[in-house]
Amino acid sequence: MSYLPSQPYPPMPGGVSPLIAYPHPITPPPGCGVLVVSVNRGPYLIPVPVTSRFKIDRQVVAIPGEGTWHVAVPAGSHDVRYTDFVGVPLVTTTLAVQPGAAHHLAFRFGGWRNRVYDGYGTDVTRFGLWSNYSVMLVLLAVLGVVCCGAFGLVLGSNP
Repeated sequence: MSYLPSQPYPPMPGGVSPLIAYPHPITPPPGCGVLVVSVNRGPYLIPVPVTSRFKIDRQVVAIPGEGTWHVAVPAGSHDVRYTDFVGVPLVTTTLAVQPGAAHHLAFRFGGWRNRVYDGYGTDVTRFGLWSNYSVMLVLLAVLGVVCCGAFGLVLGSNP
């Protein structure tokens, strides 16, 4: 018995499964809405979607890269977040999904802060962690003060 080769996503006329990301517009199953997620790569050497996980209600939804993705989600309130590879939230928001409606979320990973915007451009971020660059700058400043202070104490204590 032979099987057809696996496809990266189901063909357009076929059925749509909840909590699977599709790179094309989809018609949601009954009782579900569509979450249209736009993700940028961020200013990092390795794009954020490659190193992070997209989660809806603590369930991982595979989004393989930057761009716009369509996800069928059950109607109701949902916790939507991007986490790093160990589970620390980078950006979170909540969303009330209406059946049959499309809800847009744009995740923007920037040089200073990580934010999420709705389809109207309104900032709907519930929690947005500073970017890796911001954390690195603060850490380097603290380490610089500590190291320079310790070095100054060593030089100042020798007569």
